[in-house]
Amino acid sequence: MLEETLDAALTDEAVLVTYRRMFAALARDSGAVVDDPALVDIAETLFAAFAAAGEEWLTHEQMRHACRAYPADLFENRLRVLRGLGAVREVFPKPNQLRYRASFTSVVGLMFIRRMMDDGGQSEMHRLLALEDLNAADPRTTMEQARQSAQNLARAFRLWALELITLTTGTIEELREQAPKLWGTAEITRRAQSLHGTILGRWPALDRTCTELRTAIHAYSDASRRAAGRLADSAGTTRNLTLLPAETWRTFAQTATRERLAAVLDGFAFDAAAPWHDPAAIAQAVDEAPRPTPVRPAPPRSPLPDAGPASRYDPVQADLDRLIAVAERALAGRAEAPLGELLVNDWPAIRRLLADLTSADLRPELPYRLRWSDTLTARPQGHPSWLSHGTLERRSPDA
Repeated sequence: MLEETLDAALTDEAVLVTYRRMFAALARDSGAVVDDPALVDIAETLFAAFAAAGEEWLTHEQMRHACRAYPADLFENRLRVLRGLGAVREVFPKPNQLRYRASFTSVVGLMFIRRMMDDGGQSEMHRLLALEDLNAADPRTTMEQARQSAQNLARAFRLWALELITLTTGTIEELREQAPKLWGTAEITRRAQSLHGTILGRWPALDRTCTELRTAIHAYSDASRRAAGRLADSAGTTRNLTLLPAETWRTFAQTATRERLAAVLDGFAFDAAAPWHDPAAIAQAVDEAPRPTPVRPAPPRSPLPDAGPASRYDPVQADLDRLIAVAERALAGRAEAPLGELLVNDWPAIRRLLADLTSADLRPELPYRLRWSDTLTARPQGHPSWLSHGTLERRSPDA
């Protein structure tokens, strides 16, 4: 029982040592986080100097020379914290050790923190999903490892979705500050769904765990879309997120003092006020101003169904009867009649008669046909002054 307790204590201490070294660059002392960016810059400068020194490592004087741009007391405090947390250690643990080396865990932790500062964890989520996808496809991966991976990702997506929901309902200024968390959400969702499909396809027994993962992915996708929609609405028609939102201007106008409001217009010159106008002239100008034409509403549609265009042309029987009467009157009981003796009236009457006889000729259901010859007679003194010779015929139904 004592051996198990010692093993557990060693395991816990190893975890704590890793955490201390990983976040040493952000520690101001043993119990607080840095509140000055210069403290993190000193750690980065030291790590860069250690990398350049190689196997020579660095002495205290060389570390101070690398960080000479920072005050001495600030450097000494930073070095003391880094040594206490294990980020900077002696090369060999023996008395009177003069050379120091940097912890690889601390360097990697600082790189991770810098990436988190740049995009709020987007790149880390891309890397994590790509790595988990490879692990899920690896034949050596067990079902328990896949279960743990799916549970961790579901927890991460749920917390991410809750944070985005908070941003959506919070102030627009905070949403704009956290805008990098909305970049690339479609690609992250696609990668997560692909990983979900890989795990479920390889281990169908993990259906309950995969259901939780799928629910968390959809919750993250919905929250990111709502946050992105509100962010786009705040940008207005310009879609320029660098411009201050309307809420900021409204808050400033409501809370600023008169002196601050007046200071906004310092340095601006305004034109003199326009001359006073007679009210009668203003009223006349308003009356004479063009007024926009109101939009006419569309007429109501008939409730009856529309049969659409007719499939064939159905001639009007009255029109056919009129053409038959004109043709029979021209033939006067004969089988055919020359047009020369029919076109003897004034031109309007001749034009109407020709139009009716041509219509009768073009109607296939009527037995009347016009047959023209190649002869053209000119009559300068006659009426009409020219005459094409033709014949109106009545054909038998069998022809």
